[in-house]
Amino acid sequence: MKKLSKYVAERVKDPEFKREYEKLGDEFNVFEALLKARAKAKMSQVQVAEKFKTSQANIARLESGRVSPNIATLQRYARAIGAELKIEFVHNRDAKAS
Repeated sequence: MKKLSKYVAERVKDPEFKREYEKLGDEFNVFEALLKARAKAKMSQVQVAEKFKTSQANIARLESGRVSPNIATLQRYARAIGAELKIEFVHNRDAKAS
């Protein structure tokens, strides 16, 4: 995780990258959450794949953002790492509901 954080910290100095990164912020949050959850479970991609009943390559694609997972996939991932999927809405103090 530190390598990714360091990479992003360096790249956001580029205004174009920063603009695009911020547009995709919510998606990046999902993929970062997958990586953090797997790290907390102390599992490798291979171990998750075995529990998930898929290949390590599919787990890598899921965690890298090359695929957009649906809720059922996220639930299966959570079960594979011994976790529970929790989705919540966090209100932005600056935004008003329309």
